[in-house]
Amino acid sequence: MLDLDEIDLKILNELQEDARISHQVLSERVGLSPSPCSRRIRILESKGIITGYSAHIDERKLGFAMNIFVSVKLAHQVDTGLVSFERAIRLCPEVVDCWLMTGNRDYLLRVSVRDLDEFEHFLTARLTRIDGVSSIESSIPIRRVKGGMSRLS
Repeated sequence: MLDLDEIDLKILNELQEDARISHQVLSERVGLSPSPCSRRIRILESKGIITGYSAHIDERKLGFAMNIFVSVKLAHQVDTGLVSFERAIRLCPEVVDCWLMTGNRDYLLRVSVRDLDEFEHFLTARLTRIDGVSSIESSIPIRRVKGGMSRLS
């Protein structure tokens, strides 16, 4: 971990909470004047600690009421199979997150769909047709307990 002091961590926490916060308000919250606060933000960006800014979207309000976690096991875990699977999964708009995993499954997907009918279509028309997929296991979360923030300490 890079050498970050308490003020850097406060800046990161505040920006995670609200990336649109003005530098004036941010500097007041972290105990700096605006100019040094802006300089620290630029340093955090140049070091690659801050990699970008984004808007958090409520998928439910867009009609995507269901999130489903899908574990995928490939027939063979070879480079060409991984590359092929990842290329195919990038073309699936229903897949909003995809992780290459350790353990007894190769990939964990977070799939966002309107309803079970759309999920069934995703499974039968897309996922099961990707070369190399040998097994699929789905889990439907009940509610999110924690998430959305990076660990800073």
